[in-house]
Amino acid sequence: MSLPSPAGDRTAVVTGASSGIGAEIARELARRGHHVTLVARSVDKLEALAAELEGHAGASVLPCDLGSRADRAALADALLAADRTVEVLVNNAGFSTLGPVHDSDPDAEMHMVEVDVVAVVDLCARLLPGMVSRGRGAVLNVASTAAFQPLPGQAGYGAGKAFVLSYTQSLAGELRGTGVTATTLCPGPVHTGFGERAGFSKEDAEAALPAVMWVSAEQVARDAVAGLAKGRLVVIPGRANRVAAAVSQVTPRTLLLPVLVKSHPGLK
Repeated sequence: MSLPSPAGDRTAVVTGASSGIGAEIARELARRGHHVTLVARSVDKLEALAAELEGHAGASVLPCDLGSRADRAALADALLAADRTVEVLVNNAGFSTLGPVHDSDPDAEMHMVEVDVVAVVDLCARLLPGMVSRGRGAVLNVASTAAFQPLPGQAGYGAGKAFVLSYTQSLAGELRGTGVTATTLCPGPVHTGFGERAGFSKEDAEAALPAVMWVSAEQVARDAVAGLAKGRLVVIPGRANRVAAAVSQVTPRTLLLPVLVKSHPGLK
């Protein structure tokens, strides 16, 4: 098994754990006996989830603005100084902007890249050395099926997820033989409130993507942790999403881009 065994002096860190996929991954890890460290900005939501998980191996709350480099450094320092070693790192936190780049807010675009991309690199660089020195550990970086294709209307988000996919695959190669694994989770559409925060209406999102592609956050979490336990390189929940990802990679961009532009709610 590639997922380290739970123990009293170990923890699994989950960023973006206040809701959606992150909260469900935390629950799934807790069900498997892992103590979890919950990271996000929303203290009230983290504390409510921690209370829910007390019936398992317990949970700790570490509030952090993952868009702040100083906050991330303080988070890493706190994790490294704690009594529990970080055995599992789930980089799940992320968000998207919506609309064409020429109409975007530069500050919002840079903040998105900081959370979706730079935070992943930062926490991996700070926490992987301990895993490698112990000879055990697992990293799950959350990307998206958007990583396999251009995404006009969410250009920065799609490019960021492509970075996370490539970066994590490179990590997996570097970590071979160390006892540490790296897995990328690439979910398709999930009802978590993510789209609404980006600026989609629920109706627009459902109209743009077939019902067969939608997967629950609970199923995404189960597939993610199962794939992490098996040391899989990439996990794509849902057969329709796996097919769509494969097709999008081989379709010529000159054919794919007009279809994507026409169907994206952010460009209407």
